[in-house]
Amino acid sequence: MGEAITYELLHVDKNSGARRGVIHTPHGDVQTPIFMPVGTQATVKAMTPEELKEMVEAQIILGNTYHLFLRPGHKIVEKAGGLHKFMNWDRPILTDSGGFQVFSLGKLRTITEEGVEFRSYIDGSKNYLSPEKSIEVQQSLGSDIMMAFDECCPYPSTYDYTKKSMERTTRWAKRCKEAWTNKETQGLFGIIQGGFYKDLRDISLEQLIALDFPGYAIGGISVGEPKETFLDILQYTTPKMPENKPRYLMGVGTPDYLIEAALAGIDMCDCVLPTRIARHGTAMTHNGKLVVRNATYAEDFTPLDPECDCYTCKNYTRAYIRHLLNVNEILGMRLLSIHNLRFLTKLMDRVRIEIENDNLLNFRDEFYKKYGYEK
Repeated sequence: MGEAITYELLHVDKNSGARRGVIHTPHGDVQTPIFMPVGTQATVKAMTPEELKEMVEAQIILGNTYHLFLRPGHKIVEKAGGLHKFMNWDRPILTDSGGFQVFSLGKLRTITEEGVEFRSYIDGSKNYLSPEKSIEVQQSLGSDIMMAFDECCPYPSTYDYTKKSMERTTRWAKRCKEAWTNKETQGLFGIIQGGFYKDLRDISLEQLIALDFPGYAIGGISVGEPKETFLDILQYTTPKMPENKPRYLMGVGTPDYLIEAALAGIDMCDCVLPTRIARHGTAMTHNGKLVVRNATYAEDFTPLDPECDCYTCKNYTRAYIRHLLNVNEILGMRLLSIHNLRFLTKLMDRVRIEIENDNLLNFRDEFYKKYGYEK
């Protein structure tokens, strides 16, 4: 057997440089560019795996190393036969390293060269994650794609802090690679850091490319900075990433950011956004966000989005979903989750077609106009 994860480039949009490709994994092929739903606790919130396949047409989902390490514990998942068997999902899974969650704990954690000591948000108990531990946990989970343990800088951060953090991320990436033993069944991606300093991004890229990972991610953007700043670093970094390997932009899930990521040459994106806003009563539609809880929809017997082909839009009205939300019925959140996830997977289906037709720039302009975005 060869490498677990390989990338095949099918077409480059001659007007924008966007890529259309396929990622080959042990649990099937992933057509790119792709949006990946997030299954933090070994479930995409409120969704069954069958719904994710049939109603959302999700090709790949994420699991969260930090959360699964704390509960139920990676050894239990391993005993169950790995994450795929544990959660009854037979398509590809990507697991994050746990780094982002640990670093977002702020005062609850202490970073050293060795790793990060942190207090559990569940019971306050002391826990420890290092590059080696993160890989051990991810290998127990048995995901198709593992992520290297990195430090995600907060925004804004000083040049000096960002430089030290980026250098540590490189050292940790080396340790992750040394700890990775399941090369034929699991891939490992390196994460490019460097904050919003282009020279640091260049150094991070150079050092990680030298380590020859099967894929690369851009970390540390889409962390609260203005859109222009985000686009500047995205468009600067992506073309310098290896052409023959998957390119992953972490933590992006709004339609405009997904389209801009594809235009920059990104293959994979993920975000909790579609299910999170669904639970708060908001739908993504071709005409922008729709807050279904609003009284204006009390007698609106049309679908959430007349252009959507999802199960929710085919069968239920805005008025009914609003009623469910107002009486706290779980079905309301589930129907909105199905719709939002399908909206994004369908958007990426369309993005792939537009790339094949060298037309993604025109599509972006049309989509933005209708959605209410400014270019």
